[in-house]
Amino acid sequence: MNNFFPSSEYKMPSTNNYMKFVEGPNPFRVLSHAIVGYEYFTFENKPVRQKENFDSIPSDIKKDGSINHFWAFAVWNYNEQRIQVLELTQKTVMNPMQAYIKNPKWGDPKKYDFVVNRKGSGMETDYSVITEPHSDLDVNILDKAKKMKLNLEAMFVGEDPFAKGEDKLSDGSDYPTF
Repeated sequence: MNNFFPSSEYKMPSTNNYMKFVEGPNPFRVLSHAIVGYEYFTFENKPVRQKENFDSIPSDIKKDGSINHFWAFAVWNYNEQRIQVLELTQKTVMNPMQAYIKNPKWGDPKKYDFVVNRKGSGMETDYSVITEPHSDLDVNILDKAKKMKLNLEAMFVGEDPFAKGEDKLSDGSDYPTF
């Protein structure tokens, strides 16, 4: 190996604010509460989200589109070494996570790491979910999380949850603390 990069483990950093599962292990720590709701994608491939299920099939839903139940929450993505929003619609990930969260021996998902292992692609994608033992969150990660202003509710009105600006949420409350 030549010495062009600082190390053989160098990877280009992601600029995406949303965590996407890649082939192999995807470790993360939950940093916030979850918002839950329903979403579909328009002809322009734009997401439309709301808290309650849609009463009827929207006229602008893309062809062969579906309405999915989703969870969205802030995470520390260990692979990317950054805070991102993880939006889940995969039941094969959501069901095991919910089982851990509801289990009194595991409980609060902010106290341990999840690892989602992805194999395959497209309709042949399989996911498995495991957890790591309870552990304190690294102080540097906690510090970054405390400084970040993240408004997950903005996703329900088609806005960027990472948008900077106001020091308060639209309802007048403070941004969530981690």
